[in-house]
Amino acid sequence: MSTITPHSTVGFSPPPYPYDRLTALRERAVQRFGDLIQGGTGIVDCSIGTPCDPPPDAVIEAMASSGTERGYPTSPGSRAYRHAAAGWLSRRFGAVVDPDHELAACVGTKEFVASAAQYLRLRTPGRDTVLYPSVSYPTYAMGALLGSCRSVSVKELPGGGLDLDSISAGDVERALLLWANTPSNPTGLLTDMDAVAEWGRHRGIPIFSDECYAEFTWDGPPRTVLTSGLGGVVAVHSLSKRSNMAGVRAGFYAGDPDIVGYLLDVRRHAGLMVPGPVQAAAVVAFDDDSHVEVQRQRYRERLSYLRGVLADAGLSTRMPAGGFYLWVAVPTTVPVGGWGLVETLALEGGLLVSPGELYGEGGAGFVRVAVVQPMERLRLVGERLAGKDLSGR
Repeated sequence: MSTITPHSTVGFSPPPYPYDRLTALRERAVQRFGDLIQGGTGIVDCSIGTPCDPPPDAVIEAMASSGTERGYPTSPGSRAYRHAAAGWLSRRFGAVVDPDHELAACVGTKEFVASAAQYLRLRTPGRDTVLYPSVSYPTYAMGALLGSCRSVSVKELPGGGLDLDSISAGDVERALLLWANTPSNPTGLLTDMDAVAEWGRHRGIPIFSDECYAEFTWDGPPRTVLTSGLGGVVAVHSLSKRSNMAGVRAGFYAGDPDIVGYLLDVRRHAGLMVPGPVQAAAVVAFDDDSHVEVQRQRYRERLSYLRGVLADAGLSTRMPAGGFYLWVAVPTTVPVGGWGLVETLALEGGLLVSPGELYGEGGAGFVRVAVVQPMERLRLVGERLAGKDLSGR
């Protein structure tokens, strides 16, 4: 739980950025396996979920030829952008939203996650608590901190989803919003968003559903909270993962017209606008599903292959229900827990991964492996780990 005292005389000092803690280990691994630029085989970086695969050529062409770079873009997104996003929601999820009143653009989704609590508290100052999954993307809690709110983690059910009954009456009373993430980063588990939406509506707590991995749902079809109805809910989507466009920052939020309209009005004043050329590219990406199916096949192959490599090395793990991460339990015999396994994988296999504790205390017994590298790089890890037992037995 994090908090800021409104009249504290101590200024805010941001904590270290989570992934910066891997820098020293990265350097040690590079010393062992060399640098690709200098002719070495190099490390295979699976620590961050940044795509390595290209967007479709038509997307790049649209960005290069839009002619929109001279003028200011609109904060809600162009009509074409909003209608393309709404069309994708209808086509892929069966969710119907009014693109003119129930959907708006955001500059990627991380900034939206980090700022939502701040903006909502301006509207509802009597509530000061952000609820979020206990094992999750660090920005939910950081967004609470940046908005001068309390962050309260919610226990998760063994099979996925939030243990809503575990939230205290006091925290329910003070709740400004609840974040959910399905498929989950990092666990790959799914959440029953219909149940979460009903819980929030019954208590007057807005539900914000981070669905940026929805296209990579392996257990059944992709899901969105919006199919439960729009009242009291907001879904957040991104092209970063779906279309390999993390570098251009394009996403949207959709749902309850009152919440969407309020956030849009505030965000206009903050000058939050997706650049015009990016919006033109996003329209092409939203309108095309074929490149997403190609990407799904890539991630399936990588998940299956690397899962097998790790199992052969004594690190068995299940396939995720969604997302492109392997959530690997740390054997009890490995010293120093998650950080110990991260070090072993880096120095034995040249594989850089993230310790689970970066995603909350409940992740301390795990490491997260993002299968974002191409197969030729992952096979290199397989060759390095062949015949090795990393279980510590």
